[in-house]
Amino acid sequence: MIQKIENLEDVAEFMHNLIKEGVNAHPDEDFKNYVNFETGTDTFTESEADHRNKLMESSFDICEKEGVDIYSFMQEIFLKDTGLDKYIPLPSTVN
Repeated sequence: MIQKIENLEDVAEFMHNLIKEGVNAHPDEDFKNYVNFETGTDTFTESEADHRNKLMESSFDICEKEGVDIYSFMQEIFLKDTGLDKYIPLPSTVN
């Protein structure tokens, strides 16, 4: 997992990391609320969730500074990484 967010490339890497971890991340959701559907247990320890929450907060700051919509930015990465872009239009192609 990436350790800090300093630019848009880091925001993208963070999202790629989350996808590799198998989570359907949403920028507004606290990582303490993520639960494994199969086991019913927390996906992340408190420390892991805190780290990801801090990274997401930094991601919001960077996206705002760069004038980038974090929701569209992260959704596009998610769709491409999961192959769902074959079925769901990318945010950048929706008017």
